Amino acid sequence: MSGPLRVAGWWALDYVYAVGRQLRSAVSRVSPDEFLSGTGRHVLIIPGIFEDWRFMLPLIRTLHDAGHPVHVVTVLQRNRLAVPKAAELIAGYLRDRDLTDVLIVAHSKGGLIGKFAMMALDPERRLVRMVAVASPFSGSRYAGFMLLPSLRALSPRSAVTLQLSREQRVNERITSIYGLFDPHIPEGSVLPGARNIQLDTGGHFRILAHEQTLKTVLEEAAAPQA
Repeated sequence: MSGPLRVAGWWALDYVYAVGRQLRSAVSRVSPDEFLSGTGRHVLIIPGIFEDWRFMLPLIRTLHDAGHPVHVVTVLQRNRLAVPKAAELIAGYLRDRDLTDVLIVAHSKGGLIGKFAMMALDPERRLVRMVAVASPFSGSRYAGFMLLPSLRALSPRSAVTLQLSREQRVNERITSIYGLFDPHIPEGSVLPGARNIQLDTGGHFRILAHEQTLKTVLEEAAAPQA
């Protein structure tokens, strides 16, 4: 298969996956309390923009089945808040429940929120690691053409994106997972100083369910505390 045809195929499969997950999320009646049990490391889920936590339910179930208590911050709703505000809600959730030794598992914009919380709002270092899937750490040039402020904020020239790019101290505690092609992030998701894992496929959404993504998330969740 030629390069353009392969990319077109990835694009189509990606949107089929995204639409399917959004529809399942909309009709799901599962409660976040169902995933709070377990004796393993606590895991905090941060979905991407326009996604509620149920969008990441396959990953949540995988982690919970492996013995990890999984937390979601429901007040994020569909994650349209500014990155700093959303990070404040994350930090408040951790403090209110006195959670420590927490792994973040994030998708897309969720990775920016997680990194902001790690670098600016976690003096007690409750957040030990993050696995970010398809996160626009360098922004996305497409964001500048969007009408919604919540999307334009993901531009490479936005103040928050530039702040996150300059700050690299927490990068060594982050694993960034991404595909060969991302229809939403032409800049890619490589993060200097982080553990960067490129999958042998393309997409922005369906790589959440990729075998290597699930394997890496479980490895990071089970890793010894530094």
